Amino acid sequence: MRLDRAVDAYLRHISIERGLSDNTVSAYRRDLSGYVQWLAERDVDDSAAVTPEIVAGFAAERASAQPPVAASSLARLQSSVRGLHRFLAREGIEDADPSAGLRPPKQARRLPKALTIDQVESLLDAAGPAPSTDGAPTIGAAPGDVLGLRDRALLELLYATGARVSEIVQLDVDDLSHGDVVRVRGKGNKERIVPVGSYARAAVDAYLTRARPDLARRGRATPKLFLGARGAPLSRQSAWLVIHSAAERAQLTAHVSPHTLRHSFATHLLQGGADVRVVQELLGHASVSTTQIYTYVSVDALRDVYATSHPRAR
Repeated sequence: MRLDRAVDAYLRHISIERGLSDNTVSAYRRDLSGYVQWLAERDVDDSAAVTPEIVAGFAAERASAQPPVAASSLARLQSSVRGLHRFLAREGIEDADPSAGLRPPKQARRLPKALTIDQVESLLDAAGPAPSTDGAPTIGAAPGDVLGLRDRALLELLYATGARVSEIVQLDVDDLSHGDVVRVRGKGNKERIVPVGSYARAAVDAYLTRARPDLARRGRATPKLFLGARGAPLSRQSAWLVIHSAAERAQLTAHVSPHTLRHSFATHLLQGGADVRVVQELLGHASVSTTQIYTYVSVDALRDVYATSHPRAR
């Protein structure tokens, strides 16, 4: 099969049959586009002509590229190539999988960076006015500060649920109509229910009553919870800018991203005594091994406390 047609068939498979997210499919498309181009430069345009030696040569060239490719990017690239050839073999399009012997690069374990509770509170305060218990802005909040109310609700909800930013911006208003829980659609369109604390609920209520109606009037009707300044659904990129701006105002020197709040959510739960299986369910991880990386963060914190507190630790 022609490689371009093979790639199209594989992308349809992972999108429709496996239900992978649009972001994941886009990443695979970019990886495989580069792979097909590399093969074309070597006069290989049919999947039947790809041999284990060719696949190994591609992986070796990418691994030795200058500037170096990050191990995580290289692992994803190899995963894309293996997925394509495994699909072609499984569907009977090709007799064998030339990527079967390809082994992903070993990645160094990187512990996620989490903010302290005080840093999180500073970040939230810098995002916008805090709501009072009845959902109204506190005294001193600038009247009509619709974007501030939106930004505060966005960050409160990210930290309260540990959801990915792509999951938060996809929320509809109705997804929060179940009291103190929110319905989140994660990777592969898998749905999970996550509790929402009183602080986040108050911030969202303040946004819904005092800010969203104003934003909604600026654009076309949409069920999405978070809206941009012109009334369109808030994008992932715009949400990232909201967090970045709040971090600057809070004078947080550490790099803060949407995932930083997700890491902080998990770390603070585990430090508070939550079971790792519960955190796995809240984060939407398919495997508990993915969640267990946060236990290393907690162990490191315990080790630091021990080292500074025990008289015979050093």
